[in-house]
Amino acid sequence: MYINNLKKSEEIEIALKLIKKIKEKATEIQEIRIMEVCGTHTKSIYDNGIDKLLPENIKLISGPGCPVCVTPQNYIDSAVELSRNKNIIITSFGDMIKIPGTKSSLREEKAIGRDIRIIYSPLDALKIAQENKTKEIVFLAVGFETTAPLIALTLKEAKINNINNFSILHSLKTMPNAMKALILDEKIKIDGFICPGHVATIIGSKVFEKLSKKYKLPMAVCGFKAIDILCGILSIIMMKEKDEYNCINFYKTFVKGFGNKKSKEILEEVFINGDSIWRGLGNIKNTGYMLKEEYSYFDANIRFVLKDKKIISNKNCICGEILKGIKIPKDCILFGKVCTPSNPIGPCMVSSEGSCGIVYENI
Repeated sequence: MYINNLKKSEEIEIALKLIKKIKEKATEIQEIRIMEVCGTHTKSIYDNGIDKLLPENIKLISGPGCPVCVTPQNYIDSAVELSRNKNIIITSFGDMIKIPGTKSSLREEKAIGRDIRIIYSPLDALKIAQENKTKEIVFLAVGFETTAPLIALTLKEAKINNINNFSILHSLKTMPNAMKALILDEKIKIDGFICPGHVATIIGSKVFEKLSKKYKLPMAVCGFKAIDILCGILSIIMMKEKDEYNCINFYKTFVKGFGNKKSKEILEEVFINGDSIWRGLGNIKNTGYMLKEEYSYFDANIRFVLKDKKIISNKNCICGEILKGIKIPKDCILFGKVCTPSNPIGPCMVSSEGSCGIVYENI
């Protein structure tokens, strides 16, 4: 069950008991590698020192749980290209403008006068479109299943209200098949998953349960407190020990078996499933949301006839291997030297949910 409304002292007491139990179980097993695929989980793990409190044979590895981090470089190049059009206003969440493209970033373009505005909701972009009818407003639609319903709602509102100077440059991604790709990658050893908590509030826990049983990997859906994550880790260890494969939901307050019905309905109304390119993981089938034909008018790629751009990344940046859990941030020769939050070379250092940025903050 999901533990909530506890005093801090009670949380600490429970956390210590869970760590003790994990250490007891760890003596009975070989190394076990557990991947979390949610940037908020990664941040909580490091902020609470969970990675330092676990036995050495219990390895926590950070996967592609940060939507900004898995956005391909050529997407940024397209956004930069659009920002140079004087008739276009770019609207975006804050982290996106700091990601380096091939030759520039949106932050650099904004510094020289391009109209690039940071917003907190895609509905804000729609308001800007209504207030600037002689301009084209492009929203950088990046995210997982968590943010996709609100973007779908925004597109629906634009269609209903005939707001025709609004479009999205989309790179929306879905998590289950990306997890499947990680499982099937022979270079990656994963013994269990802490499933993405925010994503699970939308799509539910059943999809992860199915994935767990098919590929015989224990999984857990957790909240974001230390005790929630520790419960998930312990459950994965115990299932692994008994050769049991399931997805246990410790976040039942917000995560239902089949997810959020209304959110899923609006996603189905606006989007269809398609392939998507993930930085570091490449093109993965059925891991993206594509606009349905009746909403294709709002696709910036079509409206502005954007051509595919070649991906040219820094050879010394190992964000791709970090996103797969093959390497950790400190393995990168750029980490903390050339690549810092104030001068990010790769996307994992840019976002507040990126592995490199989180590790850097906790050195």
